[in-house]
Amino acid sequence: MGSLYPHYEEENYSSNTANLLNPEEFRRQGHMIIDFIADYYQNMEKYPVLSQVQPGYLAKLLPKSAPNIPEPIETILLDIQQYIIPGITHWQSPNYFAYFPSSGSIAGFLGEVLSTGFNVVGFNWISSPAATELEFVTMDWLGQMLGLPQSFLFSGTGGGVIQGTTCEAILCTLVAARDQMLAKVGRENMGKLVFYGSDQTHCALLKAAKVAGLECKNFRAIKTMRSTAFQLSAESLRTTIRLDVEVGLIPAFLCATIGTTSTTAVDPIRSLSEVTKEYGMWIHVDAAYAGSACICPEYRHFIDGVENVNSFSFNAHKWFFTTLDCCCLWVKDPGALTKSLSSSAEYLKNNASDSKQVVDYKDWQITLSRRFRSMKLWLVLRSYGVENLRNFLRSHVKMAKRFQQLVESDNRFEVVVPRNFAMVCFRVLPTTLKKEPNGCKIESGNIEAKLIDQEYANDFNRNLLETVNASGKVFMTHSIVEGIYVIRFAVGATLTEDKHVIKAWKVVQETVDGMLATI
Repeated sequence: MGSLYPHYEEENYSSNTANLLNPEEFRRQGHMIIDFIADYYQNMEKYPVLSQVQPGYLAKLLPKSAPNIPEPIETILLDIQQYIIPGITHWQSPNYFAYFPSSGSIAGFLGEVLSTGFNVVGFNWISSPAATELEFVTMDWLGQMLGLPQSFLFSGTGGGVIQGTTCEAILCTLVAARDQMLAKVGRENMGKLVFYGSDQTHCALLKAAKVAGLECKNFRAIKTMRSTAFQLSAESLRTTIRLDVEVGLIPAFLCATIGTTSTTAVDPIRSLSEVTKEYGMWIHVDAAYAGSACICPEYRHFIDGVENVNSFSFNAHKWFFTTLDCCCLWVKDPGALTKSLSSSAEYLKNNASDSKQVVDYKDWQITLSRRFRSMKLWLVLRSYGVENLRNFLRSHVKMAKRFQQLVESDNRFEVVVPRNFAMVCFRVLPTTLKKEPNGCKIESGNIEAKLIDQEYANDFNRNLLETVNASGKVFMTHSIVEGIYVIRFAVGATLTEDKHVIKAWKVVQETVDGMLATI
């Protein structure tokens, strides 16, 4: 099958394309791309937030094979507009309230352009000294903004590295913890190592354990409760560890979370670290979402006790206006990472590395190659400054508070868990649903009746969310905690304003009105 668009004779197409990095052609096409993206943002609200296409839509529209001859950027951009944009879920839309934000900014975008333009592969210092040195300078800046102790900074005895995602950060720290413990107890005891989290801990931990060769049956997802805001208690952790030790197992790793995915619950770092210290365990703090907020003095208390942990990470590509991917990881003992992750070959040897006076980031991560990620983070920090970044985050929290007030002002709804940051978990109450399920009359106070009511309410809230999302006006996502289906409203898109929050609430209310009218 041929192309969707007319073929162009090779002699009629610009000879500049013979040089794949012709500066003038790059400038011409680059301007067109920037204009295209600027127009995309200007028209963002015209698109349904959640893509409305069906699975397999694109393969039906595109040719079966690549073109044999060059095609102009003008035609390609037209096809992007016609075929690609309808298949995009618009994460940068001001009406995007799903998952967690992937907030962008001009500085973040342009930093990515610079990073891509230089296209260096900074696996060790000598491969591009600026890429390495900018990264450890920027990571110290950001660590200072968070109030991390000197033991986590290059200016102290630790250091920071930019990984791709939290999954990578957890895998690297878990491997380091594994090897550190096996050095004490012997590698023959690997099958006895136990790793811990709560039932709210991100699934990245279990995935990392599989990659690291740990026994999945040795993962302890410790139960949390709504009554304690789904935080992991030190008492529950200690009890679980003691039971493992009694049967000859070896506690090795705890992943504590600041801002869990389901509810933004906050695990108490200080009390948990007191428990892990008793057993010589590695404790990693996953602050993927909420770590950003901790640059604000009023939220710094959420990471009190961080001086007692081994590693800490958060995603600047979530709620810190830096494009994907940019996960910031700090460790107290860089040697623990490099012992587990270092790689050496003759073709990598050089005098700088041999001097031990430089950082070779290839030994701080899973892969050898790495991108110049610090460029975009550096631009964000310099372009906006600490105080403006704090105010951007505060504005999102203020909008989430506004949405919470709107929910609480309507007695048909409830906020299911306390709001810690810029996400509200809410639902339509079972008592709002007038008709008994299956037409049955249920006595109030009956346990079975309450379970049926909850199941009915869960179905209603599930249908509510699906209907709202299908409208294209708003996009939210859900979770289930203690058997309760909750709708998650996460504020954090850079373009979101108060009017979008009010509009979203209006969409929810109108949808509920229509659904209740049919009961």
